[in-house]
Amino acid sequence: MSRPLSDQEKRKQISIRGIVGVENVAELKRGFNRHLHFTLVKDRNVATPRDYYFALAHTVRDHLVGRWIRTQQYYYERDPKLGLDIEELEEIEEDAGLGNGGLGRLAACFLDSMATLGLAAYGYGIRYEYGIFNQKIRNGWQVEEADDWLRHGNPWEKARPEYMLPVHFYGRVEHTANGTKWVDTQVVLALPYDTPVPGYMNNTVNTMRLWSARAPNDFNLRDFNVGDYIQAVLDRNLAENISRVLYPNDNFFEGKELRLKQEYFVVAATLQDIIRRFKASKFGSTESVRTVFDSFPDQVAIQLNDTHPAMAIPELMRIFVDIEKLPWSKAWDITKRTFAYTNHTVLPEALERWPVDLVEKLLPRHLEIIYEINQRHLDHIASLFPDDVDRLRRMSLIEEGGTKRINMAHLCIVGSHAVNGVAKIHSEIIKSEVFRDFAELEPDKFQNKTNGITPRRWLLLCNPGLAELIAEKIGEDYVRDLSQLAKLHEFVDDDLFIREVAKVKQENKVKFALYLEKEYGVKINPSSMFDVHVKRIHEYKRQLMNCLHIITMYNRIKRDPAKLFVPRTVIIGGKAAPGYHMAKMIIKLINAVAQVVNNDPVVGSKLKVIFLENYRVSLAEKVIPATDLSEQISTAGTEASGTGNMKFMLNGALTIGTMDGANVEMAEEAGEENLFIFGMRVEDVVELDKDGYNAQQYYDRLPELKQAVDQIRSGFFSSDEPDLFRDVVDMLFHHDRFKVFADYEAYVKCQEKVSELYLNSKAWTKMVIRNIAAAGKFSSDRTIKEYARDIWHVEPSDLKIPPPNEPREGAEDRTPNGTAARA
Repeated sequence: MSRPLSDQEKRKQISIRGIVGVENVAELKRGFNRHLHFTLVKDRNVATPRDYYFALAHTVRDHLVGRWIRTQQYYYERDPKLGLDIEELEEIEEDAGLGNGGLGRLAACFLDSMATLGLAAYGYGIRYEYGIFNQKIRNGWQVEEADDWLRHGNPWEKARPEYMLPVHFYGRVEHTANGTKWVDTQVVLALPYDTPVPGYMNNTVNTMRLWSARAPNDFNLRDFNVGDYIQAVLDRNLAENISRVLYPNDNFFEGKELRLKQEYFVVAATLQDIIRRFKASKFGSTESVRTVFDSFPDQVAIQLNDTHPAMAIPELMRIFVDIEKLPWSKAWDITKRTFAYTNHTVLPEALERWPVDLVEKLLPRHLEIIYEINQRHLDHIASLFPDDVDRLRRMSLIEEGGTKRINMAHLCIVGSHAVNGVAKIHSEIIKSEVFRDFAELEPDKFQNKTNGITPRRWLLLCNPGLAELIAEKIGEDYVRDLSQLAKLHEFVDDDLFIREVAKVKQENKVKFALYLEKEYGVKINPSSMFDVHVKRIHEYKRQLMNCLHIITMYNRIKRDPAKLFVPRTVIIGGKAAPGYHMAKMIIKLINAVAQVVNNDPVVGSKLKVIFLENYRVSLAEKVIPATDLSEQISTAGTEASGTGNMKFMLNGALTIGTMDGANVEMAEEAGEENLFIFGMRVEDVVELDKDGYNAQQYYDRLPELKQAVDQIRSGFFSSDEPDLFRDVVDMLFHHDRFKVFADYEAYVKCQEKVSELYLNSKAWTKMVIRNIAAAGKFSSDRTIKEYARDIWHVEPSDLKIPPPNEPREGAEDRTPNGTAARA
């Protein structure tokens, strides 16, 4: 009998099966050596692991380019016979941290799915020189460091200076007999960088195009009075600062001029690019200039990922009306049919409301267009609801009173043909609360599109052991059709399968435990329950409630050290926005509690607490496969969807969570009895708000809660500075919008059930299998199929385009269902 394959061998096997034939190995080696010598100018004697990484990346890119040029790609994975440690080289690759929390990561999953489904789609964004900051923990506090992710170059991108486009700012508006002109503007150039987005095993390679800001060569030199040439050249930085750094706020709006510049910059460059591509497809057309844009919405669908690109609506109107000279009503009809808007948050502090004064200064013509859109919108409302002044005020795009502001969500709703939330419960809240007036007016405009994750990254890549085990049972087709995971229900009682699933989890835990020991010097017990809470640090995500539970467990061990205690390693990770005081205090508190717990000899290995520094995608790929318990404990009605919850479910963790976001649908799919659901539902939260939430009464009634809070308040966890956490305690008692104390008791009781089940390894693993078998719905492939069908009106294509080494016979005629022409 042959020995079982190690996890690494399985990974190599699954990555090359049926993809690279032995005859390709020599070619691969040649390409690798060629890049090492001619691209990197190194030989094996002086090459570093980074050089090997770049040589390999360029070699892989060579294999993509032929397919990319034809939007065709024969999916390719590295061959193990090259004699390199792929895992070591993977560690060298920088995370492209170009988003904040789940929003940017969701976009990446969507790009993967669109390529895999053969949709002719483009992802547009900003090529930030500095992405989300690197988080260091110093003395328990978060410290931010710049993320200079491009310092060694990026082998995957290709600059496209030939497609550079001008973007205008400031200036003034002239109304003339020949129409409206925006004049005396400052120009910044948008330089595109293209990155290939390969589909899975279908030869499709789509494009992600990111814009970088460049100053024009005559920047500041046109002014005849500028004698200081050196200063003028140095001032080019001012223009180029637009793409310098990502604003690090998640679920919080910061109305800074530079941020508005970034939002308009990406929108203006992208729309010019789309229109250029659209016109190129119409080249030689006999249509008149007046009718050439009639088919625009049939060829172009633009999805607004939250309100950040909302300025695309007035910008497209400006192009149609001022430049293309279309009449307003026709321009508006085309614009509305082109755009659709996805809402990602209901937190009021996250909704973008730009001051009118700022928009007037930066984008004067756009303000005029927004006013015109609003006037026509309000005239329409007034005709339907005469004398309902309050309704007009609620539905206006302009908020009066104090600083006049533009409500960007209202602009998106009015300027789009479809609006969606990202989980059933979230889409209901949008219709019944946040945008109720708009939903009453146009109920058919509002839809739901529950988020999903790509199983390629979040199972195959990060958890090859589990991916292979599943493939052995149900075949490999589930990678492209995740609903096939339901076949695993047949194996819930299969003792061998149960043992194998548990074994893969244990191997992942051992591997992660070694990583933690190496990185943090903390020795942890791999047979303890890995209880993981990783996401942005925010009050609504309630890391504080987890912290109170940790303190409660600590106190129970101290009270009765001899009593049976199910060992736990609690792992919390995530970044706090640099200006978010309370989130930073929460990180400090978790680290302070960890310091006490981890160094108490009475506790020993029963309980360990780790704060995971610098949580990011590459770290998620390590921790998620090793997790036993996934914490999804936001206050009901606050988390739009969540996608981490889905990643944990797919990777064999059980969920402790509230009925919030996609947790509701996870419970629906797996059966509520297969999740650890606790706490208030949305109705309970509404009821509690009506009565008035009184934190004190929970504190008075629950002795363990009182003990934990008193310890935080008295300085038990901060003996050098006893009142260090006074602000945190004060918030919990007097202005906790997210009602931590109200769910504390239910949470602790639910955690006791978790521990009880964990003692029965077989019953626990059976529940894990039921969860994996129910995870099929949460593929981003399903989400994208729904967007394509219900919003974009295109058909996904399962056409496998021939690779570049095969003749193209009739390839021009093989546009999949007319989708390829869409920009």
